[in-house]
Amino acid sequence: MGVPQTMEALRERADFIKESLQKSQIITDNMAAILGSFDHRLSALETAMRPTQIRTHSIRRAHENIDKTLKAAEVILSQFDLTRKAEAKILRGPHEDLESYLEAIDQLRSNVKFFSSNKSFKSSDGVLNHANQLLAKAISKLEEEFRQLLTNYSKPVEPDRLFECLPNSLRPSSSSGSPRKHGNDNSKSPTEHQGKSLENAVYTLPTLIPPRVIPLLHDLAQQMVQAGHQQQLFRIYRDTRASVLEQSVRKLGVERLSKDDVQKMQWEVLEAKIGNWIHYMRIAVKLLFAGEKKLCDQILDGVDSLRDQCFAEVTVNSVSVLLSFGEAIAKSKRSPEKLFVLLDMYEIMRELQSEIELLFGSKACIEMRDSALSLTKRLAQTAQETFCDFEEAVEKDATKTAVLDGTVHPLTSYVINYVKFLFDYQSTLKQLFQEFDASDPDAQLTSVTTRIMQALQNNLDGKSKQYKDPALTQLFLMNNIHYIVRSVRRSEAKDLLGDDWVQIHRRIVQQHANQYKRVSWAKILQCLSVQGGGSGSGGGIGGDGSASGISRAAVKDRFKTFNVQFEELHQRQSQWTVPDSELRESLRLAVAEVLLPAYRSFQKRFGPMIENGKNPQKYIRYSPEDLDHMMNEFFEGKTWNEQKR
Repeated sequence: MGVPQTMEALRERADFIKESLQKSQIITDNMAAILGSFDHRLSALETAMRPTQIRTHSIRRAHENIDKTLKAAEVILSQFDLTRKAEAKILRGPHEDLESYLEAIDQLRSNVKFFSSNKSFKSSDGVLNHANQLLAKAISKLEEEFRQLLTNYSKPVEPDRLFECLPNSLRPSSSSGSPRKHGNDNSKSPTEHQGKSLENAVYTLPTLIPPRVIPLLHDLAQQMVQAGHQQQLFRIYRDTRASVLEQSVRKLGVERLSKDDVQKMQWEVLEAKIGNWIHYMRIAVKLLFAGEKKLCDQILDGVDSLRDQCFAEVTVNSVSVLLSFGEAIAKSKRSPEKLFVLLDMYEIMRELQSEIELLFGSKACIEMRDSALSLTKRLAQTAQETFCDFEEAVEKDATKTAVLDGTVHPLTSYVINYVKFLFDYQSTLKQLFQEFDASDPDAQLTSVTTRIMQALQNNLDGKSKQYKDPALTQLFLMNNIHYIVRSVRRSEAKDLLGDDWVQIHRRIVQQHANQYKRVSWAKILQCLSVQGGGSGSGGGIGGDGSASGISRAAVKDRFKTFNVQFEELHQRQSQWTVPDSELRESLRLAVAEVLLPAYRSFQKRFGPMIENGKNPQKYIRYSPEDLDHMMNEFFEGKTWNEQKR
């Protein structure tokens, strides 16, 4: 294709494009005119629609307000409905369904709160007054329900039930409801022999109120507190539980006694009462008071302001009765037999001290806690003073009880049994010593025991001087010191007093035995001596002298004198007593070893002078065998009639 043709084609296309652009501009202008017309129309329409829009918005707001009002009315109506339902439950009372009754009270409180915060409601004041009156009536019924429920299920605990809650080792025997007796016998103190078992003993708290009732009482108490009825709750709980606890304690046998009441009682009666008191203190603290504490904590859980005060008021009278008996004993006239029960009383107070501090640890209970501590210290003081009194009483004992046969004096056996019994209380005594003196308690116990033993020996020395026969004096001292030594050797006192003490006093026994032989047999042995007028001793018959210097009459006189003196000794000393068989045989043997050889020698040397004469049996009445047989009757404590038989 040529250039002219190409140019022509381009020109045609340019004309076409120009024409198209002109048409587009016309269209654009037309569209702008149309759109401008629309804008004008819309503006006019908007002006025309504005009143309608305002009316529509007002209608919408009215609808919203109506919805809110309906919802508010619905809430109010529902509150009215809930109040009506709660009122119906409250008017029926709590007996039929206590849980529903408590729910109704909670609902009423919620309604009161609602109407109090919606004061704009036209009838809110009237509704509030009605609800509050209904609530007051409900709380009044609730208070009565709490009283009845607590009263109906609060019963005193019978002693048998309490005994069943004790560890087996502490339960009374089936024949008696009282614990063991105390006194100067061989019975054992629980302080030493039950101590370890009691440390791990299990006590089962008694059921004071059925477990199913406790949650109901707790809920009732909470409602009363919320209603501001704390004081009413306090009075009801205190009066009900205190009375029941006091009845339980009284059923055990606890009674309030004064110092004068104690002074008037026979010792056996008082001793039994003290033993029971020790038993009952343990029961009261570990079972009754601990049970009351647990119950109080459960029912008044969350009411800290009342809980401690309630427990204090419930227990105060029962604690007072128990402690008053202990105080009366501690203040009463001291006597030696009271020491052991005082130690038992002191020990039980020491045993219970930690539990008392735990149970009565609150500020409300401080007076009871201090009273218990005061009693412990007073018992310790009285026991220590009684201990000192005993030592002094032993030294100064002036009883005129005559021990005619020279046997062990009642004072000796009493004091030794007393000391042996004291050793059953070693740990208690050491605790007691430390109440007043920080020095070594073992050394204090040794010192006290030594002083008591010395006081006894001093008294026995005085009593021995009552005998007119010096031989009986020595026999009496020998018997009594031997009894002391033997008892010490067989008891724990040996470890305390030591081997040296035992050996020293064994030598003292031997010295008295030797003195007895010298005083009692020296005179008769003189008859068997060659030198008739000599001072003579146990061996005075010895030597090789012949009979040529002694006349027949003198020999007869010697035999006659021997017979009379031996018969007198036999008659008298067969009535004397050496109660220890080993000591008795030893003493007989010691005498026989001196007497029989001397008699045999005398009879062998001088007997023929009599035997060849007239009536030899009148002078030689006894053979050595006869004497030996008669010696076996010495110290048997025979009466004169028994000897004649």
